[in-house]
Amino acid sequence: MGQLTLAAAGGAILLFPAAHAAAQEATQDAAPESASTTEAAPAPLQYEVKVNAPGDLDELLEKNLDLERFRGNPRMDREQLRRLVRATPEEAKNLIATAGYYTPVVTVRVDTTGAKPVVIVDVDPGQPATIDKVELELRGFDPTPPLAASEPYDTEALKRSWALKTGSVFRQSDWEAAKRALLREVVQTRYPRAQLVDTQAVVDPETHKVSLLVVLDSGPELRFGELRIEGLKRYDASIIRNLDKIRPGDYYSESALQSFQARLQDTGYFASVEVSADMSSILSEQIEAGQESQQADAAGAAPDAKPANRGPAPQLPLVVRVTENKQQNVSAGLGFSTNTGNRAQLNYDNLNVWGTRFKSAITMETKKQAAHANFYFPTTERGYNDSAGASFERSDISNEITAVTTISAKRNWGGTNLERSLTFEFLSEDKTVVGLEQTRSKSLPLTYAITKRSLDSLLFPTKGYVINAQVGGALLPVLTDERFVRVAGKAVYYRPLGEKGELIVRGEMGALGSKEKRGVPAVYLFRAGGDQSVRGYAYQELGVKEGDATVGGRYMLTGSAEYQYWFKPKWAIAAFYDAGNAADTMKAAMTPKSGYGLGGRYKSPVGPINVDVAYGHAVHAYRLHFSLGFTF
Repeated sequence: MGQLTLAAAGGAILLFPAAHAAAQEATQDAAPESASTTEAAPAPLQYEVKVNAPGDLDELLEKNLDLERFRGNPRMDREQLRRLVRATPEEAKNLIATAGYYTPVVTVRVDTTGAKPVVIVDVDPGQPATIDKVELELRGFDPTPPLAASEPYDTEALKRSWALKTGSVFRQSDWEAAKRALLREVVQTRYPRAQLVDTQAVVDPETHKVSLLVVLDSGPELRFGELRIEGLKRYDASIIRNLDKIRPGDYYSESALQSFQARLQDTGYFASVEVSADMSSILSEQIEAGQESQQADAAGAAPDAKPANRGPAPQLPLVVRVTENKQQNVSAGLGFSTNTGNRAQLNYDNLNVWGTRFKSAITMETKKQAAHANFYFPTTERGYNDSAGASFERSDISNEITAVTTISAKRNWGGTNLERSLTFEFLSEDKTVVGLEQTRSKSLPLTYAITKRSLDSLLFPTKGYVINAQVGGALLPVLTDERFVRVAGKAVYYRPLGEKGELIVRGEMGALGSKEKRGVPAVYLFRAGGDQSVRGYAYQELGVKEGDATVGGRYMLTGSAEYQYWFKPKWAIAAFYDAGNAADTMKAAMTPKSGYGLGGRYKSPVGPINVDVAYGHAVHAYRLHFSLGFTF
């Protein structure tokens, strides 16, 4: 028996050409003929199909055989069934070959002893074909003068990444996937015009061995050129240029383009963003080079003349096409939280106020009322995001009523995985504790915060962690009634347990150092309790008792462990145990109040919806908790 070439130049697949044609003809014969008579059509023939094949071959055949495809056809009769049965052996061999078996024995018989005919397909796949030789020929991949001293492309690493190793079973799907992966790895950086110029898989049915040949040409090494911006009308070009980390002369990189596009989309200035490299400029250069070559041939250039040295690596203009968002936007919303009660909110945004983004909102909740207005400056060339604003918030929590006016300036930098910020604030607070006298305080704190994320998904994390740490305080006796130092931290850890289970561990701590607690704004003290803290207790119910109220303490420590079981892709049940406390002494803070219970989870388009019923052990009461998403 001779060899079979399964893949030829350009990647075309040629599987058993003669048999394939026969199968096509048989399939066409099997297609029910249209009725040409007005007589009532006989009842269609009903039959069953049973495939006896090892491994996954039974599923392969059941999904693709014409016997299965035509089952239940209203025009099926015994003659049509006989045609399908005759065509099935060759059709099955073609399908089995895609799984790496090239000498199968296929028998088909019809059992008519029952109420319905049963077509039985027995398959002995034989010995699978294994890969005996892999030849990868990589052409090009040379640095382009005058950049010959630049780092060469690691072709050896590229060869090592080839997925189909010698000794493995040859399957057509794996063959196609390996070729795509090889080409994809090259075109993502430096050589976006790489192509497979020849691919062959030669099978020897007698030895069950396969020889692979893949010839890949890198094409020209390409680098980025100057930035071009299209579609910008109202907003300053610095918004785009300051976010551009790609410099002329950098290697072409798909990941760099995608990162640049994501940064622009996150600004809020644009309804749509497209970042690409202009390949048409390279095509124009190649056309001109071809015309020059033809002119040289027409001028009688010597046939053995050496070609001219290649010039510098072609540079691809970096093109940013944007559609701007409308400048002003007004929105309103209603909501509910088991922490702070009913909520109504009105927002007004303006994307171009003195060259900044202006965002404002008024929020009315049962336990809190707030208004804020902030100006966000365009990202600087060094990647800083600066903002300034003012806010007012009034809250009535556990019989402690506070009204805080804040003026702040903030600098934020870094990316999603590592984010840092520096916040400078002036706070003026009026506080009334039921049963005690009203107090007023002011403070000028500076706070540094850092957040580290390592998650498989920001919206629905199942693996990884998030850590946030803060340190700051008001250290100077300037616009400050009581100097203090404050540290706080929190973390969430996600770990899969089995195929459908997930463990979530959460912890939070905080400590405040000051000579007196009186004079420190309530927002810098610590409380616990609520949806994202210790469930089974009211929002910020755990703290220090003063009169008839609960106020913040100097120390806080909480922890939580939760198990989720996803019985459906979007639905889960959860069991959890929370513990923690807030107090004025570390010993009291480390004497936890516990809560535990059961809950439900749903993956909504805007994030996970959590509904929990928790029992607060210290208060001997059940409490319902509802939340959307997860903190930080």
